[in-house]
Amino acid sequence: MTNEKSIATLQERKPYGRFEDIEVWPGRPYPLGATWSPAGVNFAVFSERATRMDLCLFRRESPNKEEYRIQMMEQTDQVWHCFIPQLETGWRYGFRAFGEWNPKNGNLFNPNKLLIDPYTKAIDGTIDWHPAVFPYPIKSDDPKRYLTMDEQDSAPYITKGVVIDPAYDWEGDVRLETPMHETVIYEMHVKGLTQQHPDIPEELRGTYAGLAHPATIAYLKNLGVTAVELMPVHHFVQDSHLIDKGLRNYWGYNSQSFFAPHADYASSGRAGEQVIEFKDMVKTLHKAGLEVILDVVYNHTAEGNHFGPMLGMKGLDNQAYYRLVEDDKQYYMDYTGTGNTVNMVHNRSLQLVMDSLRYWVTEMHVDGFRFDLASALARGLYEVGKLSTFLDTIHQDPIISQVKLIAEPWDVGPGGYQVGAFPVLWSEWNGKYRDDARAFWKGDSRGVADMAFRLTGSSDLYELSGRRPAASINFVTAHDGFTLRDLYSYNEKHNLANQEDNRDGETHNESWNCGVEGETDDPEINKLRLRMQRNQLATLLFSQGVPMICMGDEYGRTQLGNNNAYCQDNPISWFDWDWTEDQQALHDFTRYLITLRRENPVFHRRRFFSGLKIHDSHIGDILWLNPSGHEMTDANWNDGNQLCLGMILNGEGMDEYDERGKRIKDDIFLVILNAYWEGVEFTLPGVKEFTRWELLVDTHTSDIPKPGDYIADEPFLLGPRSLYTFRLKLRRANRNAAGQRKVTIVEQVRKLLQMIQE
Repeated sequence: MTNEKSIATLQERKPYGRFEDIEVWPGRPYPLGATWSPAGVNFAVFSERATRMDLCLFRRESPNKEEYRIQMMEQTDQVWHCFIPQLETGWRYGFRAFGEWNPKNGNLFNPNKLLIDPYTKAIDGTIDWHPAVFPYPIKSDDPKRYLTMDEQDSAPYITKGVVIDPAYDWEGDVRLETPMHETVIYEMHVKGLTQQHPDIPEELRGTYAGLAHPATIAYLKNLGVTAVELMPVHHFVQDSHLIDKGLRNYWGYNSQSFFAPHADYASSGRAGEQVIEFKDMVKTLHKAGLEVILDVVYNHTAEGNHFGPMLGMKGLDNQAYYRLVEDDKQYYMDYTGTGNTVNMVHNRSLQLVMDSLRYWVTEMHVDGFRFDLASALARGLYEVGKLSTFLDTIHQDPIISQVKLIAEPWDVGPGGYQVGAFPVLWSEWNGKYRDDARAFWKGDSRGVADMAFRLTGSSDLYELSGRRPAASINFVTAHDGFTLRDLYSYNEKHNLANQEDNRDGETHNESWNCGVEGETDDPEINKLRLRMQRNQLATLLFSQGVPMICMGDEYGRTQLGNNNAYCQDNPISWFDWDWTEDQQALHDFTRYLITLRRENPVFHRRRFFSGLKIHDSHIGDILWLNPSGHEMTDANWNDGNQLCLGMILNGEGMDEYDERGKRIKDDIFLVILNAYWEGVEFTLPGVKEFTRWELLVDTHTSDIPKPGDYIADEPFLLGPRSLYTFRLKLRRANRNAAGQRKVTIVEQVRKLLQMIQE
């Protein structure tokens, strides 16, 4: 049968039964989407306002030719549904929705447009930006052209859903459930990390299989991270305006489907193979002890505003799926800066997002989510609120509430900056950590008080709401902005490659070029730039909370000053595996820092510091020192010109326990940050006769310090703009014949303080 309209026409006389070579049954309203079984496929799609819904089927061999058009005669609870017996996997499909065309009232039903199923599990094809993809005559000069219906058929130019068999052998795989406070996140791009790897076969580069390749796994394990945070892997759309410029959407923040893995990242095929390849990747990463966190974009879709294309939800039920201007529904509320905002106030849109999250956990085995522009999802009717339906629903869900939940706690709407305002269960990208760490090491006259909060898990943001340090996802750089190397190579953004006349991207970066804009052969400037990178990496990994390293910062990746490389799907954004000697040294330094953090629980505590004496400890769990070795005074804290700070972390005074109830203890560490542009003498605390400090980290050099002792109560010369980490040692002379300490480590520090006070 090739007459695509014959079945729908015949159904007007007989709704169900056999129509030549295909049979149609009523089906069921749940589950939504295309659900395959050996008996056939059930199709179900929500639309509250449509008056009719047609299912369109396309053969694998001719995906742009509509083979069957079937009227879905049943509507139950606003869900249209039918069942096609004996239909095999691999068929492509979409819907056509009938109803009122009245853009001024928010209704955009146009049966000429093929619509992607919001619940499809796989997508085939690439959008051809033909005018037919738009619901209105795009070539018209009329500024109100979006009010006129376009009657061209979009089916030949649009992507289609794919019917798949979800069966998969997970071989006993389960989520790893790495405790959040022990997590080290590596924010990365599936294609970017693997595209240039010399040990990955060319056909696997840039794919899920490439990420699961032994060479990639070995690199991530050697680095020491515990979780990869994948930039968007929901199937996304290549923007027409970028294609016209010869560019591509690299980041992927332009979702078309909330269930389907992005097909371009699959090496194995597009007829459902991309789903299997994604599952293979997750299973392989789990076997290596690496968690998988997805960066998810539920706040908007690729359909844009009233001038945007019609791809799916806009044509299925515009008012249900999108936030419209209340008194002028031809326009969209734009809290995202992309043209539209998903309508999380509507119960079916909320269900779509919740079903998607549950699917990625239960069927795809991911370990958590980072929510792009999460404030847009948490908005009630007007404001961002802790009591929003979205947050409440997640907290009550027995599956989603148990995975890692990370918010990007802002959007572009009024009141959208909500750092510190999300409730328990949530961690947040701590934008204040980024800003304070950058400002401190840049040498801005802000003093050390803010930096002290960031070093200790940002208790000023999270403690009062009942959260713990792991609520703070600490980062200095991320995909959006300068790389760490560029942060100290450029004062200004250099985004000309984006072809927007350098207007795009953030202007306020707290960056510093160290004296020369861009690349230079000056050895002293290059040494300083490397030192600044080491400072930030050390600060990040010795701070309480959860560190997030941006892909490539561990070796000094550059984007040549581009701080908005969203459209640079090329070596500007990709990971470069050909390193210089300095880059190898920076990588080794980062790996060493991660190891120190992992092996010493005092650097990743579950609870905030109390400052109180605990158990048998004679000093508190933390102590702050000024360069003279004295405890910090109020005058020190309030001095905006103070740029040097010492922090003693008392591992013997930790009030924490392991999973078996055994108290956790660690060594005592001294971390000193010197953001001055010149050297500073810092008196090491302790009792000279007994106390020795072992230097573990010295960012003034790329070398790992050699074993050696430093005497307490004597000045130590800090290099300019440098960070130092010491571990307290106990000399053999401080033990009696029975091997017991004459003076405990904490008593050494306490006695020094007593001498100071006297």
